[in-house]
Amino acid sequence: MDEGRPGVAATLRVLNGALGRPGALWLKESGARNLRHRDFLAPRAALSAAFPGGQVPPEVVSAVPSLQGPAVLPLKVCRQTPAGLAVQVRRPEAFQRLLGPLPGPPSPATGVRTGCVVLHCPALRSPAALRPRHLRSILLADHLAQLLRSEGVGVRLVPALTEERNWDVLRQLRIYWPSSSGGSSLTDAVLALKAELGRCPCAAACEQGPGTAEGVVCKVHLKSFVEQQGLLGYDPNLDVLLVTEGTLRSLAELQEAVLQCPVSDPTAAPASCFPSSTCCSIVHVVNCEEEFQQQQLDILWRLLDPGAHTALQKHLVCGPVKVTNPSSPIGADQYFQLRKRQMYEASVIKYGELAQDESWTEVIDTLTVAAIRFEMLSTAHRSQITLDLENNSISTKGTKSGAFVMYNCARLATLFDTFQRAVEQGTYPPLPPVSELNFSCLREEGEWLLLFNYILPFPEVLQQAAELPPPSKGIRITANTETVCKFLIQLSMDFSSYYNRVHILGESFPHLFDQMFARLQLLGTVRDVFHSALATLHLSPLSQI
Repeated sequence: MDEGRPGVAATLRVLNGALGRPGALWLKESGARNLRHRDFLAPRAALSAAFPGGQVPPEVVSAVPSLQGPAVLPLKVCRQTPAGLAVQVRRPEAFQRLLGPLPGPPSPATGVRTGCVVLHCPALRSPAALRPRHLRSILLADHLAQLLRSEGVGVRLVPALTEERNWDVLRQLRIYWPSSSGGSSLTDAVLALKAELGRCPCAAACEQGPGTAEGVVCKVHLKSFVEQQGLLGYDPNLDVLLVTEGTLRSLAELQEAVLQCPVSDPTAAPASCFPSSTCCSIVHVVNCEEEFQQQQLDILWRLLDPGAHTALQKHLVCGPVKVTNPSSPIGADQYFQLRKRQMYEASVIKYGELAQDESWTEVIDTLTVAAIRFEMLSTAHRSQITLDLENNSISTKGTKSGAFVMYNCARLATLFDTFQRAVEQGTYPPLPPVSELNFSCLREEGEWLLLFNYILPFPEVLQQAAELPPPSKGIRITANTETVCKFLIQLSMDFSSYYNRVHILGESFPHLFDQMFARLQLLGTVRDVFHSALATLHLSPLSQI
């Protein structure tokens, strides 16, 4: 029987089921100290609430090591301890099952309908120059799009970039956003929306006067519509909206993106241009300063097109970006150039003249992008970010920076390049297949830490980071967009600690090869985790640093 790749959630489900009590009693350990003695624990307090005197029947305890199932870790022993019921995993077998290729996204051939998400980033419509607060929501939308795609979800990005503006800073940050293709479809959609406005009872003509903004089509009473529909979570100050040509074009772009999403039943004939059968949801990724305007657009869309998709609109709001002691308002391009100069100076301090070589241009660019992405994305999206631009807060040494993550990726690349050259020179034999490796050689606690805390849960980490749970009330949603950055930072710290402590490539003696090959297979999978996680940030790993 194909037992499948082990997972944390599947193992916890089986452990909880074995105790025969409702609720989750077990937790996965993660700290190095506790992992010396156990891998999973049902705490004493939880057992006391579920069993008389906290005593689990002996026959239940003795049956735990024989638990099996798809994606369940092989269990070795279960015993009562002062901390609670403790379980250890059969570690060599766990290494054997986990140290292979990482699972990819769900295949369309499986028949699983993963749906489609329209990610709308109003910051890209800002008439003024982009600022760091705009970059935060743009980078978050870009990262979220990659996370959703990694889970097999279709993504449409709105709005398309216009050719009239210079988007160099987005290209420098490796933000791959679609550009406008032109055409008459949007013009037709705008005309259709104008016609719908003419039939809308909440709309009224707007008299053109000296104080009237240019391009105003009409005014719409949003507040009365919100009250009639009983909509929750909107700003109580929403009242009258002056609808412009630009407003209608924004709606037309959103409608076009919805039309491009797949439908849950492709054979069903849609009853309208926005069929209720679409498996499409709309997420507006906005900074807190744009939230009011986006709520206006949201309600106008609901009013003009009361379909299922407009009812699925949700708002993912980013907290403020505070810039300390700015001499003047700083643009996104200035912010990028400042961080690039700081990264160059930090690299010269650490690597000397080597960092001044022309071949380092791409390295400095990559480190700068990594530093900015981690600076913007490693904080929960609801929280404020503070950018200290006067002091050089960019460093190649800090353990919580994007540069530190990239540095550890480069160390792995150097390790495997060195090994490959040694194989070519005949110093070592090639790395054998996984099935021929002896993982009982992996006894260093850092090795189990890397497997159990990073390789094992990584697919579930990506899945959780891509989740867009519905709001409990209203229109705001919360996403775990900081998860991948925090995961990579912690992985880098634990890998660095292990790598500094353990010598991987030993002397060329056959009796040492078993341990070396097992360690290389472990670190090869760690490298794959790094690369897959960095791909969700549009970062390419460095081969040297």
